[in-house]
Amino acid sequence: MSLFEPYQRTVYATLISMLRTKEDAEDVTQDVLLKALARLHQFRRESAFGTWLIQIAINEARMRRRNLRRGIMFSLTSGPDDDETYVPKDFADWREIPSEAWNVQRFARPLGKALTLLEEHYRLAFILRDVNGMSITETANVLGITRGAVKTRLRRARLMLRIFCPRDCNRVATWT
Repeated sequence: MSLFEPYQRTVYATLISMLRTKEDAEDVTQDVLLKALARLHQFRRESAFGTWLIQIAINEARMRRRNLRRGIMFSLTSGPDDDETYVPKDFADWREIPSEAWNVQRFARPLGKALTLLEEHYRLAFILRDVNGMSITETANVLGITRGAVKTRLRRARLMLRIFCPRDCNRVATWT
C-alpha cells in the first residue's frame, strides 16, 4: 500500500472530475487500486508509476460511465420504507474547519461548477496538469496525446474557465 499512497489523492481527484459523484469516485478509486495491485507485474516501467495508475483510473472511469448509461439499477432487497435500524459508518470528526470551509465556498465550489461545464478532454487535461501537478509530458502520456495537444487543451480550458468562473475564481483559472 505504501506504493499507492502517494497517488491516491491524484487518482481520486481525477475520478471525481470524470464521474462527478463522490460515491462513484470512491468506488472506482478502490477498484483502481485493487486492479493495479493485481496487475503490478504488468507494469513495464516505460513511464512513471503514477502515470500508469492514472491511466488505469481513466479507463475504469470510462467503463463505469459506460455501464451507468445502460440503465439505472434499483435495489430489490431494501427500500425507503425499511424498518432496519440505522448504523453510522464511522465516528469520524465531522466538524468543519472554518478556514477550509471559507476556501471551499470561495474557490473550490465555483471552480468545480465551472469545471463541469468544460468538455471532458479539456477538464481532464486541466485536472491532471493544474490540479494534480503533473508535467506536460506525464499528462500527454496519461491521455495518449502529444505534448502540443496537452498545451492546446490547457490553454483552451483556462480560457473557458475565465468565462465560466465568477470573478473571485478567475485567479485560479489563470494558472500557467
